[in-house]
Amino acid sequence: MKTAFISGRSIQLVSGFKNLAELSEKLKPFSYRVLKEDCLDLPPKIYMKRTIDLTSEQKKVYKQMKEEALAELHGKQITTMTALTQLMRLQQITCGHFVADDGTTQPIKSNRLSELMDILDEVEGKAIIWAHWQRDIQNIVKEIKKVHGPRSVVDYYGLTTQEARETNRKRLQEDDTCRFLVGTPQTGGYGITLTAANTVIYYSNGYDLEKRLQSEDRAHRIGQKKSVTYVDIIAEDTIDKKIQDSLRKKINIASEVLGEEIRSWI
Repeated sequence: MKTAFISGRSIQLVSGFKNLAELSEKLKPFSYRVLKEDCLDLPPKIYMKRTIDLTSEQKKVYKQMKEEALAELHGKQITTMTALTQLMRLQQITCGHFVADDGTTQPIKSNRLSELMDILDEVEGKAIIWAHWQRDIQNIVKEIKKVHGPRSVVDYYGLTTQEARETNRKRLQEDDTCRFLVGTPQTGGYGITLTAANTVIYYSNGYDLEKRLQSEDRAHRIGQKKSVTYVDIIAEDTIDKKIQDSLRKKINIASEVLGEEIRSWI
């Protein structure tokens, strides 16, 4: 454990883990866990990564924002919310936009959307695109409509009405003219069946492991007959890689505690 000071209070935070094998042994007499892979005859998952470079404009804004964040952090006690806000801003920059001091969202030239469109050109059949920000959802849908036609894509995120969500889900599942669903894991990542798609693209990721795993399984569940390919778009040497490493660390710890083999993943 380590001591941290947040909002004037001293609290204890977990800083590392040890004796995970011992913990796993202690849990065994009281728990029994069956993995989906063990009880369902599902096709394999395949993981791929597509790396992109930041544009010169992104690099400039990213460097400036990072330096300002470090200056604010240096020698100060800050709240968890302040730290998360700084990380959020860095991720927004890697995705091609940032929120200015006046509250307006400013676009930044980015390679991410063009990389996504290159991936979609390579996809056979249908695909799900998960993104972290509403602005990105809107930009992706707009670009897909321009390239593949207005009926080729549906959305499934916070601004999609309740009535439209089921209609959009059914269109991806049943309508041959609809090839792409674009949404957020927060909204579309739970409970729905999207087995018509066998490619899942992560335009961006969040830190929540449960949302990541649940959103993966929208396509990988009963009814899926093909292997499912997962593609992560990553800007190397940025917050993207930090988020990926955080998710990887969480799944490794969970696997060790539960006595499982370290799984193949991003």
